[in-house]
Amino acid sequence: MAAVALSVLAMLVPACASADGVGKPLSAKDQAGASPMKSAPMKANGSGVAVQYRVDGTPAVGAPVRIVLSFDGVTDPAGAALQLTTEGGLRMDAAASATATLQAGQTTTISVDVVPSAEGIAYLHVFTTQYGATSATSVPVQVGKAPAKLPAAADMKQDAGGNKIRSTQVK
Repeated sequence: MAAVALSVLAMLVPACASADGVGKPLSAKDQAGASPMKSAPMKANGSGVAVQYRVDGTPAVGAPVRIVLSFDGVTDPAGAALQLTTEGGLRMDAAASATATLQAGQTTTISVDVVPSAEGIAYLHVFTTQYGATSATSVPVQVGKAPAKLPAAADMKQDAGGNKIRSTQVK
């Protein structure tokens, strides 16, 4: 994980609460007409913080793209810790800290601007810690054409014995 870029542009933007007082609220214009948020899966033994995310815009090499994150379910009176890291050629500007505190009893929404350095898939990793338990969410950022998917089993050919055959082109 030494190659993980720790430089960060985390424009922390609370919807209802402040994440350590950094950032500014998302305007109604920023939230209106935006694509729906995706809910990250939660494990029973995780931090208990519900994470939702969306990537605004179409990621392109060298161009900033905004990732909007929403956090709910913070019950620890001390709040929950938030840490952001990147991987796979994604970088955040060093304008702000990669850590923040999420306030108890409030939904917090932040936006993070990231810049992909190559085509392919890169990740923004979101770590939340509450009551000593940590959860990780990896937000995928696909730059360029997504890789081809394997054909569904129903689309595969069969040999004389009924075995499924997956044919691929040789490069």
